[in-house]
Amino acid sequence: MEWLSAENVVAVCTAVLGILTSAGVLWYERRVPRRKRIGYRVQLDTPIGRDGHGGRANVRLGWFAEAPGMEDATLVLLRIENDGSQSIDESDYTRREVHGLEAVFSDRTIRGVVVSVPRAAAYLMGHFTETAGLRYHGGTLCIPRVPLNRGQHYKLLVVLSGGRVGREVRIEGGIKEGEIKPNRSTTPDDKPPLFSRAARVITVLLTVCVVVLAGIIVVRDDSRPPMGCAKGELTITGSTAFAPVLEELADKYEEDCEGSTVTVDTHGSTAGIRALAEAGADAQGGSPAVITLSDGPKPSGYAQLRESRVAVSLFALVLNDEVPLKNLELSDVRRLYRGEIRNWNELGGPDLPVRLVSRDANSGTRQVFQRRVLEAGELANTSLDCLNKDTPDAPVVRCELDSTEQVLKTVAKVPGAIGYSELRAATSLKGLHRLNLDNRQPSLDALEHGAGDGYPYREIEYAYTYGQPPADSLASSFLTYMRRGSGQDVIRTHGHLPCATPEGLRICGEE
Repeated sequence: MEWLSAENVVAVCTAVLGILTSAGVLWYERRVPRRKRIGYRVQLDTPIGRDGHGGRANVRLGWFAEAPGMEDATLVLLRIENDGSQSIDESDYTRREVHGLEAVFSDRTIRGVVVSVPRAAAYLMGHFTETAGLRYHGGTLCIPRVPLNRGQHYKLLVVLSGGRVGREVRIEGGIKEGEIKPNRSTTPDDKPPLFSRAARVITVLLTVCVVVLAGIIVVRDDSRPPMGCAKGELTITGSTAFAPVLEELADKYEEDCEGSTVTVDTHGSTAGIRALAEAGADAQGGSPAVITLSDGPKPSGYAQLRESRVAVSLFALVLNDEVPLKNLELSDVRRLYRGEIRNWNELGGPDLPVRLVSRDANSGTRQVFQRRVLEAGELANTSLDCLNKDTPDAPVVRCELDSTEQVLKTVAKVPGAIGYSELRAATSLKGLHRLNLDNRQPSLDALEHGAGDGYPYREIEYAYTYGQPPADSLASSFLTYMRRGSGQDVIRTHGHLPCATPEGLRICGEE
């Protein structure tokens, strides 16, 4: 019987195991929902003055016994960790006060606190300030709104007086769509295995089946290119913000489709639109092998260009780290870019002059910023080096640069500099940080789950061709490749939301 071939048997076994695994995962997900969760545990609770029976303390710090009111001093080490399945942001804490949590030490009085964070997360120390809400009174310790990635933690070493060891220690507060619970692990610094033994066994079996099936296919040498592959040469131009996506897609397409050459040459959305229109005019009625990606819709006057909506792109304002502001109101952003705010101390920041680092006029990122955020144009260029005014009576320094990479590097090294870029690129450099707008965070996860509709700095990424390319052309094939399957995975990996996803389809259809 032909169906009883080796590869079919392996494929059937793999499918059965896959169904069983999927059922197990669904059962697990129903029992253990993916939630945000903060866990806490007391890792140390010991006397450091004299104990309650007149003896010496377990920790020999005798000088505590000589300090007024410290005869019964105790030392508590409290570990607070994100042991849920999702990251926790500052906005996830539900308290109305500045701080996010409160640690309550029953029947004891706090005398001092020391904060400890892992070396790999040293940047968390910047959140433990009085401005952020770190303070204590009586037996209550106010803890700031500390953002924690999955698995991250910090420790609080607290000196107390007025009560015995072993008194209740609890954390109070709330997390949106989450919970705060004491961690009962008997091995505080050890983490449980990520997967259970059954999950590991099933994974090994599935891997063996897939490897065997792949081996059979390779031995048969039945290599055929994916459906829809086309040969020839194609040039992709336009958006520099979308360039990393295009470069990876071009490499993958050339690997999958032998005989194709895809060249990515981006110089900005507007320049790409013009180049496509000129190539179409030179083609004399045909559709040239050129695709242009644009951050937002094309300008008027290009009726021959045919559009395809590819993805929702998020952008962000970036600020030099010497200005510690984390959020700007839209009204203040517009005042900054009108030159009405000349020093950051006018917005509660340090005494540093405002320096606007912008993109050139061909930039789609700039056009989106002006259309979606400013609702107006920017000031004229006043500086070539982004440091000094070329025109002494200009209100602020403003310079223009040719690429997103240049903007980010300049903002990172120039004190008081502010600029803008594609979202994912804005996370890759030290010396700068992203800004929230009207307390709304630029987040692909929030956008995909319907919680990011209010964030203004976003736009549809359009792909344009000159007229309708032939169905068997490389341009038509690449457009299909970009919008489906692995193309969607590449787009998502680079921080964009594909229009072909359910939420992406809604947003791309509305805007």
